[in-house]
Parts: sequence; structure tokens; C-alpha cells
Amino acid sequence: MYNKILKKEAKIALIGLGYVGLPIALAFAKKVKVIGFDINEERVKMMQNKIDPSKELESKDFDGCDIEFTSSLDVLKQANFFIVAVPTDIDEHKLPNLKPLLGASSTVGKVIKKGDYVVFESTVYPGCTEEDCIPVIEQISGLKFKTDFKVGYSPERINPGDKEHTITKILKVVSGCCEESLETVADVYKIIVEPGVHKAPSIKVAEAAKIIENTQRDLNIALMNELSIIFSRIGINTFDVLEAAGTKWNFLKFSPGLVGGHCIGVDPYYLTYKAESLGYHARVINSSRYVNDSMGFYIAKQTVKKIIAARKNLTESRILVMGATFKENVSDIRNSKVTDIIKEFKSFGVSVDVVDPYASSKDLQHEYGFGLAATIGKGYDAVVVAVNHTEYAGLNEAYFKSILSEGGILVDVKGIFKGQIKDLTYWSL
Repeated sequence: MYNKILKKEAKIALIGLGYVGLPIALAFAKKVKVIGFDINEERVKMMQNKIDPSKELESKDFDGCDIEFTSSLDVLKQANFFIVAVPTDIDEHKLPNLKPLLGASSTVGKVIKKGDYVVFESTVYPGCTEEDCIPVIEQISGLKFKTDFKVGYSPERINPGDKEHTITKILKVVSGCCEESLETVADVYKIIVEPGVHKAPSIKVAEAAKIIENTQRDLNIALMNELSIIFSRIGINTFDVLEAAGTKWNFLKFSPGLVGGHCIGVDPYYLTYKAESLGYHARVINSSRYVNDSMGFYIAKQTVKKIIAARKNLTESRILVMGATFKENVSDIRNSKVTDIIKEFKSFGVSVDVVDPYASSKDLQHEYGFGLAATIGKGYDAVVVAVNHTEYAGLNEAYFKSILSEGGILVDVKGIFKGQIKDLTYWSL
């Protein structure tokens, strides 16, 4: 398989061309033949015209790529090495939503042939690939796992907005259903991954490795968030404390903030779901999820308290929220915890304007029921800098004074203006 791919006698197919799938597809397409498959025909047309729907890649990134973008199963059948990179999110009950993944498995089942390979990149709980995905492929294809087709798992490690840690620059964890498949999957990824690969001993180990990467970050950020609540009551600045503690060589440098997005704010729920199915309640992980999921409401309530303390009429107050995406310098609004801040403000009857240089007003309206303000106004009673976009980093106290009312409050969630504000009422985590 590896030699056929190198000689362009076999094609790699990427199923799911989002912020993970498209960069992988283009990286391979600079070396070998690739089919980029997505069920969304509008997205396919954009990519055919060298436009990344996720706004992560530029037109030039499509240059020199041997790739065919399609939504056709007939075209997809031409591939022999399938990589599944569809999103895995949670439902309203915070339970794993496997519909996209099982849908992709069904698609593979319709096109797979004897001797083909399937590698899953989607983040899942340990056991999902073998217990949930492979049976779907077997049932629809009529082929037998291991005998007729091989399966591997190689968790994605793409960081949206990060131009340094790209797919070709990050060590890749790979796994296979047998020794032969492990070697083949490893060799195929080595075509594009410069630092090489780490061979996990089993698919379950690779699945678990991915999910604890984000669970570990979630726990550490939850500790920082809880500390920020404690330090706020003491009357000291959390970032001052972290700066002092960070002078020790082995202090882990995490900071408080909103934990949203489709990785850190989602993946731990896959692990707790699996734990519950095995009869174990994951206390530490669930506690961290509770703390981090509560931070949007906490920030909003602290802001409201300060507005009231300034003797302002709450129902007549106006607040500007700067930033709506789940992290800085990206357009992705999925699972953005800024929406929790806005929702809490509105529950108090406060008027809220939202601005963001990256987010789509149409997408926000569709997903969360509010759009972006056309312009930034004047006379706000509070300004909440919720996302530290580069565009906001250069702002100063004079600017905030110009848009705040007398006695207005600046809430700096990530502490990017720490030490720069002298006259305004200032608060950060």
C-alpha cells in the first residue's frame, strides 16, 4: 500500500474537510494523489476555487496539490487509503455525538474494497474505533475487518490559528489493528510528518493518548480558574500571583480563562462517558468541567455587580463584548463560552453589543441567536474584552475611556491590559 501511494498508483482520501481534514489533505497532495471528500457541496465548491471555508488556509496553500475535491461516492471509490477527520462533539446533555463519525463510517463502508486501509483521526473515547466504527463498515461493505481491510487510528493534533505547530511539524501518534497495519500507517504519515511518528501499541492506547492531552489541559485551567475566584475574594490579581509563582523552574504555566471550542471543552466528556459505562464516576474530571463551564456566568455576574456598585441602573445599562470566537485570531465560534457571558447579561435585562474581527455575524445569529454590531458605539457602562485577538492587544486606556460612560468598567478576561489601566475601574480573572 505504501509503495503504491508513493508511486501514485493508489490514492489517499480525506473524509471531512474541516479545520483538521483540509490541511492534512493538502499536505499529502503535495506529495501523492489525494481525493478530498465532504458531504457539503457548497464547501466543496469553495475548495475547488482555492478557498478554505474554515478561513485557516490561504489560496496559495492549494498550489501544487494533486487533489480532487468532491462530494461524489463514485469518485471516492477510487481511493485505497481512507482518512476520516470528521468532528466529534457533544449533545445538549453533554454526551458524545457520534452521528458524523458513524455517518463517515457508513460512507467508507459504501466505497471500501478488499486490501484497503481506513485511519480515523477524530477524537473519541478509547474503544470507539473498534466497537462503534468498524462494525458499521463491516455491515455495509460485507467485508471482514483485518481479513479484508485494515484499520488504524492517528489522533489529530492541529491547533486552530497556530501557524507554527502545523500538521507537518508535529510528531504524529499512529496505531494499527496489527503489526502490518501499524507499519503501513506509520510509513504513510512519514510522507508528510517531518518529526516522524510515535507507534502506539494499540488503537485504544492511541485513542486514550489523544483524549488525555486535552483533559490534562482542562484540569490545569480549571485549577487556575478556581484560584482566580479565590484570589478575587482576597483582593489580589491572579496574574500577579502566577507571575511570582512562575519564577520556580517546575511551575506549570497555565492561566485562567474561558474554555470552549471543540477540543478542550468537549473531549473530557468522551472520557467521563466511557468511565460511566464502566461503572466509574470520574470525580476530578467532572469537577474541572463544572468549574470551566461556569466561568462565563461568573464573569458576567462579577461585571453586573460592579455596574450596580457604580450606582448605575442595570436595566438601562449598555455593555460591549469584544470577541465572540472560542479563541484568539480564529473565526471558529463552535462551543464559544463568550456566549455564556452574553446570555447571562441578557438575563439581567442588559443591552449588549458584540464585536469580533474574525467571527461571522450570520453564523453567530444562526448558532446562538445574536449577531455582531455594525460599529462600536459610545457610552458603554462596561466593556468586556473576552477574547485576546491581536487587533485588541494594541488598544490603550484612552481608547476605552472614549467608549465608556463616566464610571464605566473595563473587564479584561485574559489580563492583556494588566498594569496599563490607571484611572478606569478594572477587573480581570
